[in-house]
Amino acid sequence: MNLSVFDIFKVGIGPSSSHTMGPMNAARLFVEALSARGLLQRTHEVYAQLYGSLALTGLGHCTDRAVLLGFEGFDPATLDPDAIETTLARIRGSGRLRLGGVHEIAFDEPMNLLFHRDQLLPGHSNGMRFTARDADGATLYGEDMYSVGGGFVMRVGAAQAATDTAAVEVPHVFDSAGTLLARCRELGLELHELVLANERALRPLAEVEAGLDHLWEVMQACVRRGFEGQGLLPGVLRVRRRAPKLHRVLQSESGSGHVDPLEWVDAWALAVNEENAAGGRVVTAPTNGAAGIVPAVLHYYQRFCPGASVAGVRRFLLTAGAIGMLYKRNASISGAEMGCQGEVGVACSMAAAGLAAALNGTNEQVENAAEIGMEHNLGLTCDPVAGLVQVPCIERNAMGAVKAINAARLALRGDGSHKVSLDQVIATMRQTGHDMRAIYKETSQGGLAVNVPEC
Repeated sequence: MNLSVFDIFKVGIGPSSSHTMGPMNAARLFVEALSARGLLQRTHEVYAQLYGSLALTGLGHCTDRAVLLGFEGFDPATLDPDAIETTLARIRGSGRLRLGGVHEIAFDEPMNLLFHRDQLLPGHSNGMRFTARDADGATLYGEDMYSVGGGFVMRVGAAQAATDTAAVEVPHVFDSAGTLLARCRELGLELHELVLANERALRPLAEVEAGLDHLWEVMQACVRRGFEGQGLLPGVLRVRRRAPKLHRVLQSESGSGHVDPLEWVDAWALAVNEENAAGGRVVTAPTNGAAGIVPAVLHYYQRFCPGASVAGVRRFLLTAGAIGMLYKRNASISGAEMGCQGEVGVACSMAAAGLAAALNGTNEQVENAAEIGMEHNLGLTCDPVAGLVQVPCIERNAMGAVKAINAARLALRGDGSHKVSLDQVIATMRQTGHDMRAIYKETSQGGLAVNVPEC
């Protein structure tokens, strides 16, 4: 099935695309499968079992809450964050779930939601097993699923085949940066023009443009909420929000003199990822843990780059989305599979390419920017303290955004020729991720997670 820019950029809620959005989507899909098979009203109990990274860091990433909300039929793309606490309080206070919002059953959370911290399912380190039973305890239906990063859910076997649909044929198929550049040269197209042509095969032009504009609006709204937030972020670390104070200081200093633009980049990135850590609405870019990089660089483009325009923002998102597709196809955007190089590294690469395109770089310069953005994030580990998307994740987005801007600058100062290709660096990232020990891949069993006290 073809990937779209709108698969790479998805509106959702924090704190994690793989540990919150993915499990919520999976639980909702399971209930929909029960309904489609005529089993919903016969269901007396449902069980969710979590494995690997989901079990090890699930509580810190709100996976338990996400599964409950998914069972109730909520979709992270449309869920109102303000409705979460009320819904969870009702479930936990009554001990009853409304499957799909319509069929009420008893639910004993400690018994029906199990964390297997010492076990893995074979397909991915973010494994889930769902089971529905009738009043006699007989299994009605069961399904294994995997949360593979960016909110994507992989279903197993017959269940996957049953939900696949025929792929819409797009005019320009590409499976590597090399083929993408070659196709652009053959047709005389800029990279973003080729991606737009593919998107227009999936939906009308007006819908594509409205969708891109909506993504940018959600990103800007997330920054505003991040600047308005106050106090401590949820969790045992008691991390205090820094973006609101930094925003006030920068506004004050901007009125009296020069402020380094990169300080604004820091503020924008922190605002998004603090909002994500608080469970707010974000855009996966390509994941929640790395959601601050693309918005921060887009804000930099809009505020500090002469000639910035709506068309430039669209070029940015189309190009960044294409780069994200390459990583999704040829490696992974899952921190549990690749470490943080698969999240912050990929986001940095996407943002660097997007900025280069927005600033009218050549296709070769855009590809070079993407390559630089990843090359200097290779080996980046995912070692969240206490399993929370806070330390080092929030600051890491600020660092990744600054690095993306510099990668674009370096590429635009060159002619597009370089020794290491984007395809080579993606292959290296994949190999590095496979070689990386599991303790450094979103399990909180190594790195900062074991060397920094949780409280």
